[in-house]
Amino acid sequence: MKKIGITETILRDGHQSLIATRMTTEEMLPALELMDNVGYNAIECWGGATFDVCMRFLKEDPWDRLRKIRASVKNTKLQMLLRGQNLLGYKNYADDVVEYFVKKSIANGIDIIRIFDALNDFRNIETAIDACKKEGGHAQATICYTTSPVHTIDGFVEDAKRLKNMGADSLCIKDMAGILLPYTAYDLIKRIKEEVDLPIELHTHYTAGTGSMTYLKAVESGCDILDTALTPFALGTSQPATESIVATLSGTEFDTGLDLSKLGEISNYFSTVKEKYIKNGTLDSKVMSPDANVLIYQVPGGMLSNLVSQLKQQNAMDKYKEVLEEVPRVREDMGFPPLVTPSSQIIGTQAVLNVIMGERYKMVTKETKALVRGEYGKTPKPISDEIIEKILGSKEEVITCRPANRIMPELDNMRKEMNGYFEQDEDVLSYALFPGVATEFFKYRQAEKYGIESDFTDFENKVTIV
Repeated sequence: MKKIGITETILRDGHQSLIATRMTTEEMLPALELMDNVGYNAIECWGGATFDVCMRFLKEDPWDRLRKIRASVKNTKLQMLLRGQNLLGYKNYADDVVEYFVKKSIANGIDIIRIFDALNDFRNIETAIDACKKEGGHAQATICYTTSPVHTIDGFVEDAKRLKNMGADSLCIKDMAGILLPYTAYDLIKRIKEEVDLPIELHTHYTAGTGSMTYLKAVESGCDILDTALTPFALGTSQPATESIVATLSGTEFDTGLDLSKLGEISNYFSTVKEKYIKNGTLDSKVMSPDANVLIYQVPGGMLSNLVSQLKQQNAMDKYKEVLEEVPRVREDMGFPPLVTPSSQIIGTQAVLNVIMGERYKMVTKETKALVRGEYGKTPKPISDEIIEKILGSKEEVITCRPANRIMPELDNMRKEMNGYFEQDEDVLSYALFPGVATEFFKYRQAEKYGIESDFTDFENKVTIV
């Protein structure tokens, strides 16, 4: 009998996928002791978009959130999502920032760090893996799943071998768009298990309506751990539902060992939290309906909402279908990157510009230029000389080394820039990732501490977070 582990995502990806990461720490706290006694493999509670949103929109310190969760969760491992050299931001940071961020994440309570790179350029996750191992954390190295003429099962198997050689403690197959179909999942995981002796965790989204079937075939092929979300924040663009998967596997050789009555008690609590977000309009019914178009366009839920927002701002919703059709073309031009933060935002925004301007690449974002220049790393397929010249001109040099090799150490300079807002060691990391947002948050924090009126205002986030 093989017990399947369940990683609960309701405190991170569940609400990130459905309500733009707006669940507050205070809303989480009443459920933590119950969650700690379920027997989860891990609780994913930090990283991804939570860091940015805590400061930008919720007026919370993300480090304080982590410490509070750790204080209540004494028996279960805490897990976070880290974008490799991007950390929790949208560009590459210097190695000293990456190393210090990982050190402080583990010191404040994280046990497992899931580390990925949007391009599957594993040079961009080496520093984070090494830092995690050095600090005694569990380094879960990640393959971002996607489909294209250059992505094959053989290639993903080679990726898995390479990640093991880099020191990974476990592997994650991250299907951020929900496009990994059941029989493909079976073949992919079976092949990896035959050649790589590491635990495999599968992460998918229910966007296309196939997530639960994919999990069932994955388990049959040897998958060890599944990411699920409790029912109130499951399905739609979130993960398959924890209770449904637990019930399906109950009494089989893959029994999770989790108690449905305990899960039901926690779900009842989060149902009351969900009601608030339905009433205030944060939970849009659109994100709850399966959309098989994701299998054609590979547009993850968060990226889709960003496209709609951009088109509405331009009064161009009539161009919606044209933009969806343009996304795969831009992705091909950019070397078939997986569509996950930050590449999803770069490709999506460029597709919108191409359609609205009526001419492809007439206007090009600085992020598109950076991607073509190699600032994010090596794309799965080399970008053609024609596209490089169209976007950069003929004189610009394309970066071929690990991008972070070109970034000088940053921490000392950032400490000097903080102008007296420093209250804890971790503040320099908040500032390093989001200088403007962090500064405004520090001002708000000081005003609250000393009873001064604050002019804190929410910042318009220029990048939709997925």
